[in-house]
Amino acid sequence: MLESNSTPSTGANTHSSTQNPKTETHHFSDRQFSQRHIGPSKTEQQKMLSDLGFKSFENFLEKTIPSSIRTQKDYSVGQSLSEAQLLEQARKLASENKVNKSYIGMGYYNTHTPSVILRNVVENPGWYTAYTPYQAEISQGRMEALLNFQTMVSELTAMPIANSSLLDEGTAAAEAMALAFNLSRKKKSTTFFVDKNCFPQTIEVLKTRSKPLGIQLLIADFKDFDFSEPIFGAIVQYPNKTGQVSDFKEWTQKVQSQGGLSIVATDLLALCHLQPPGEWGADIVLGNSQRFGVPMGFGGPHAAFFATKDEFKRSVPGRFIGVSKDSQGSPALRLALQTREQHIRRERATSNICTSQVLLAVVASMYAVYHGPQRLQSIAKRVHKYTCQLFSALQKLGYQVTNSTFFDTLTVDLKNVDSKALEKQALSQSINLNFSESGQVGISIDETTTDKDLIQLINLFSELSTESLAISDINNLNIDSPIKEMLRTSEPLKHEIFKKYHSESEMMRYLNRLQSKDISLVHSMIPLGSCTMKLNAATEMEPITWPEFNSLHPFAPKEQYNGYSKMIHQLENWLADLTGFDSISLQPNAGSQGEYAGLLVIQKYHESRGDTQRTVCLIPSSAHGTNPASAVMAGLKVVVIKCDDQGNIDIEDLKSKAEQYQDQLSSLMITYPSTHGVFEESIKEICSIIHANGGQVYMDGANMNAMVGLCRPGEIGADVAHLNLHKTFCIPHGGGGPGMGPIGVAEHLTAFLPNHPLNDECGPKTGVSAVSSAPWGSPSILPISWAYIAMMGNNGLREATEVAILNANYIAHRLKNHYDVLYKGQNGFVAHECIIDTRPFKKAGITVDDIAKRLMDYGFHAPTMSWPVAGTLMIEPTESESREELDRFCDAMISIREEIKEVEEGQFSAEESVLRNAPHSQLVATSDEWSYKYSRKKAIYPLSYLRNFKVWPAVGRVDNAYGDKNFMCSCPPLEEY
Repeated sequence: MLESNSTPSTGANTHSSTQNPKTETHHFSDRQFSQRHIGPSKTEQQKMLSDLGFKSFENFLEKTIPSSIRTQKDYSVGQSLSEAQLLEQARKLASENKVNKSYIGMGYYNTHTPSVILRNVVENPGWYTAYTPYQAEISQGRMEALLNFQTMVSELTAMPIANSSLLDEGTAAAEAMALAFNLSRKKKSTTFFVDKNCFPQTIEVLKTRSKPLGIQLLIADFKDFDFSEPIFGAIVQYPNKTGQVSDFKEWTQKVQSQGGLSIVATDLLALCHLQPPGEWGADIVLGNSQRFGVPMGFGGPHAAFFATKDEFKRSVPGRFIGVSKDSQGSPALRLALQTREQHIRRERATSNICTSQVLLAVVASMYAVYHGPQRLQSIAKRVHKYTCQLFSALQKLGYQVTNSTFFDTLTVDLKNVDSKALEKQALSQSINLNFSESGQVGISIDETTTDKDLIQLINLFSELSTESLAISDINNLNIDSPIKEMLRTSEPLKHEIFKKYHSESEMMRYLNRLQSKDISLVHSMIPLGSCTMKLNAATEMEPITWPEFNSLHPFAPKEQYNGYSKMIHQLENWLADLTGFDSISLQPNAGSQGEYAGLLVIQKYHESRGDTQRTVCLIPSSAHGTNPASAVMAGLKVVVIKCDDQGNIDIEDLKSKAEQYQDQLSSLMITYPSTHGVFEESIKEICSIIHANGGQVYMDGANMNAMVGLCRPGEIGADVAHLNLHKTFCIPHGGGGPGMGPIGVAEHLTAFLPNHPLNDECGPKTGVSAVSSAPWGSPSILPISWAYIAMMGNNGLREATEVAILNANYIAHRLKNHYDVLYKGQNGFVAHECIIDTRPFKKAGITVDDIAKRLMDYGFHAPTMSWPVAGTLMIEPTESESREELDRFCDAMISIREEIKEVEEGQFSAEESVLRNAPHSQLVATSDEWSYKYSRKKAIYPLSYLRNFKVWPAVGRVDNAYGDKNFMCSCPPLEEY
């Protein structure tokens, strides 16, 4: 069995306390999990090694990984568990969590996930293993679901446009603040107003994000602010943390008359009942869509929403799904205004967001589609009715409710009541209330509240009251609403999509139709370099649907999440051991958040030493755009370091600039293995140069899949690294999210890891303030990575890395006679990914886009395009793909090379070629007319395997320019589809 330390996580780890004892040898007839996870069999691995000229893995690794960085220490993960043992251990930990009936609220509420959505989306690999929809023609289903999300948010908020989700409500609020700040630079105000009754976790994230940007927060009651101090923006909560529903019409006008942006954090269910902020002129409306069918999950993941005015569309963080047309003139969806994604602007970025919460946004949008406007309003009205009845009962029992208006939340004054006795009694009845240190208690009603629940609540309060109240019929209680003047009068969700699929049969078919328009790992390998699209095993996924993991409130009492504490603590220790770091913080809920948090930790360390002048961050020119974007957000000045012709860091340029900025040097951000897919031989020298000049080394862990079990970043010389759990550690991409980006730090940085105002266990008090809304980011998906590590064990983790490197070199070997393979290591081998050069084909008029689109006809998603080098394809096969699948992909690429050759030799012009007209949809293939110079067979079945199984692109090539010129980010009429 796995041994879990019972001590809750504190953000710092002591490895010796949680090392697992040697597990007994298991005798099972089935294969070990690692053999299920790793694609090539042992026999296939030997054949592939032989093809590369090696007899053993050790000989192969000697040529691919510098001996100077190979670790010599054993890992503490221990032997692997079988899938059955893993589930048994997970059940044991789950049983140590206690799921009370939660009335805590504060932005997190119980909800019912419709079974048809749970079964057909959350538990369906066709949805959760898909990639970000950069390749529009094979992502139409997912994008339609996201377009539904945007339409839902836009209509409920009454705002013109909405993006396709952000990470959580706190970071959405911070992004809104940054947007307002950047739009107001000429006004020179640096003050941002925050109403004191916004959710505390949101205020904390605003504090974190404002400091490096030089923004001053003015936190006060909006009713008392006299506007004597100029502000560039202001945020209020509607309803606020006490449950109060305020009329912000006049307030909004005052903010805007001062030249500021009016920002409102709100709740989608409340907007089914309350007047939407767009109707009283708000500039930005944001919040959390969690209560639309997404479990609380101990804090996440949940899809935040962000809606605003059309005039701000090029400044909005995140992504828009837009409506365009394809090569046949039919409507088609795509990522709109892609060039405005902020992180692409590198050091000129105003946001580092490069992902979202797609899977959760899909769930929320389908919740709205399934229920429709009338059912949603009915749910909202029932929630409000119960709240009114509870209000009436509490008044009759002699309690003072401090908020005079409300939708779903009451704050009760307990000055004449023994609050400890009330809390004890509530807990004895498995009820969680929101007790505060100020002697008040909050009660939030939600969709799952029943008559029985309400009677239980009333009886709970009556036991400590001197008044008596007999409840024979709950409906006899007064239900007079205090918000009659603020009720919604406009119809929500007017689009047909929200009125069409209310039976389970129709909803099931709709979800299946959308799924069939996408390509995912259920169809074929997704060979995206640096994105690590590997197996997300069913056993790893199973625990996330258990209520013991997905139904806990993030601010529940610590006695109720002992199982989570053990799992989190063990995962932190495993990750610390695998990386060679002292401590791990799981709070960052995306890779970009990890970058940002890591840089804040470095800056906090410098400040503790009095080195406040250290604000220069060195970043190689090859770095991903989030690196410089994160550095700017952390208040750093970016200085770019040159790379040589082989893609390696130019050591002389690095040394020169490190010495030039010696007194101001904060850090170096570096990806290892390099962005070019190579183990740079000089990595230890690079780290030494930075340390010699007073800086810290931040390692981007996007390529950790080439290191686990073989190398440790902490031993190489890194001080901080973030880990993409949605890459190396098997959390699925979910069509563009969720993600997790925890950071590991060396011992001298442990004291500066992120903490949280509502949980003192997730990080040290001396650390940086919260970077995410929830203490552990998105904890309900952490069981996936925990399960992966436990089932792989020491040997399996190492073998996975070895095979990932083998698979990449095998592909490079098979393609080298057909494409130029760029950037190899000193001995002529790559790491876990390889880059092939398609730029020479431009002479014949063939572009990297043509190759990417043609791959769809062969049933494959394209590799990473034009990054880190324009006009190239970066291929990462991962360890999960079998030799058969690798060969199938290589056969497709070789066949495409022959098609390029036909253009080079003049058999077809580029415009007439099968590549330029790709992809070929089923509509084109079955058309009565065929106007192309090549045959239907060539277009549709270029290789024989396609006759057995064909993945059809849903549409023809999408017209990007048309979509941007005619920007539309909400659903068009259904008849256009």
